[in-house]
Amino acid sequence: MFPIHLQLGARIVEFAGWEMPVQYEGQREEHLAVRRAAGLFDVSHMGEIAIGGKEAALFCQRITTNDINGVKDFQAQYTLLCNHRGGVVDDVILYKLSDENYLFCVNASNTAKDYEWITGANENYDIEIEDESSKYSQIALQGPRSEEILSGCLSSDMSPLKRFCLLLFTWNGMEMLIARTGYTGEDGFEIFLPWDRGPELWNGLTESGQAHGVKPCGLGARDTLRVEMGYSLYGHEINDDINPFEAGLGRYVKMDSGDFIGRDALSKVLAGGVKRRIYGFEMIDRGIPREGYGVFKNGARIGSVTSGTLSPSLEKSIGMGYLTSDVAPGDRIQIEIRSTFREAQVVNIPFYKKDVN
Repeated sequence: MFPIHLQLGARIVEFAGWEMPVQYEGQREEHLAVRRAAGLFDVSHMGEIAIGGKEAALFCQRITTNDINGVKDFQAQYTLLCNHRGGVVDDVILYKLSDENYLFCVNASNTAKDYEWITGANENYDIEIEDESSKYSQIALQGPRSEEILSGCLSSDMSPLKRFCLLLFTWNGMEMLIARTGYTGEDGFEIFLPWDRGPELWNGLTESGQAHGVKPCGLGARDTLRVEMGYSLYGHEINDDINPFEAGLGRYVKMDSGDFIGRDALSKVLAGGVKRRIYGFEMIDRGIPREGYGVFKNGARIGSVTSGTLSPSLEKSIGMGYLTSDVAPGDRIQIEIRSTFREAQVVNIPFYKKDVN
């Protein structure tokens, strides 16, 4: 895929040990293309870890916070891996092919760590665990026109594929795993295919999407899109020392679905109360909040920014951060930007909501 990015004039940056396109035409144009039409992302840096065997379902239930019992074959589930302290090892998407065959899509920066953690959690389960990251290329097509673009490229109607479902599909002699998932808040697909066939699909989607306004998109747009939706990013909103309840991810923790790693620690968190929470805010004064900037209320520091950006969709500066004080939507706070206190207001997450009209 790398020669394609260079040919398209991408600006390349280092990310999680990979050289990745951060933008092509421009971050704002790429972002708005995803909101209005479609964007094409090379996300081959993401990790894939396969778990198979007779006790694969039992093991997956043991290492994840969500309840996999309700997940049917060819369905996907957003879930968390937690350590014994209740901190988030990673947020992942679990793809179920059968009771004995699961695939985890994990964050690129955590692939080696996750694989080590998962194998270390195997206490004599009858399973096999394999890091299959090098086997896959992964292409994400995101946006309201993505279904017709993918259908056109594959000459097959993709409308029957429902959200958070997947299918195996053969195209040009290669088998692909197509999932209706994504990280943008838009309809879209993430496609897993043999590592050396990525350019073939990329070019096919580009050709099919020409009439529908598709644009290649880099890491920059991927980040602003997820911030608008209030989606967590490992290393920012979540890490090994932040628990799911603090991160606003409690709905993905099923305390009554049986034991899982971290459950005892999370029970204590619930009993003792959450001491800090993730909040969203939008700037009233000029300025863009950046990671690490201090957050204040009535002169006292109450937290710090985890992510912030100028939202292309909303045309205002927005951010997220962990705040220790009890605040509520509508409350005024101050962000310290380059030694100056700038006014902001606490708001509900997500920042961006689709216009249903």
